Amino acid sequence: MGDVSPPTTPRIALGVDPGTAIVGYAVVSARGDDLSMIACDVITTPARMPLAERFQQIYQGLVEIIGIYHPQEAAIEELFFAKNARTAMTVGQARGVAMLALANGGLPISEYTPKQIKQAVTGYGSAGKEQVGEMVRILLKLPAIPRPDDAADAAAVAICHLHTASILTNSYLKLR
Repeated sequence: MGDVSPPTTPRIALGVDPGTAIVGYAVVSARGDDLSMIACDVITTPARMPLAERFQQIYQGLVEIIGIYHPQEAAIEELFFAKNARTAMTVGQARGVAMLALANGGLPISEYTPKQIKQAVTGYGSAGKEQVGEMVRILLKLPAIPRPDDAADAAAVAICHLHTASILTNSYLKLR
């Protein structure tokens, strides 16, 4: 089989950095290796709000984002083990709520560890937040690193997914 030409229609991925107080999200478009930012922000929930209502707000926020931007696929960061078990539990629950919103939106979901995301974006699995943010800025041709960090992290998740899925698809096509 000859060279595989880049797709003419862009792939649009929603990246999610889960949390309870702040959920980062980024909608990124890829046309071949050319990436561009469509949207990047956070969903915030008040600390005083009961946990169930915070989860509801996260769910509704993600459903709204899916309805506005119509991504074709989604990626979410896997939970790393926090020192505080209570925090890890609530973030895990928020992650489950986010995954439910993505699944109910009909999106295939890929999961990546923080190390995989850093490796895909910076080439170094132990990169710091500033390195990741700067590479997000460069890869998406942005004037500044997205803020807050959760938004930049979500953009890194989307970039990781688009690069990883692209490599896997191209490898598969070459094998056929």
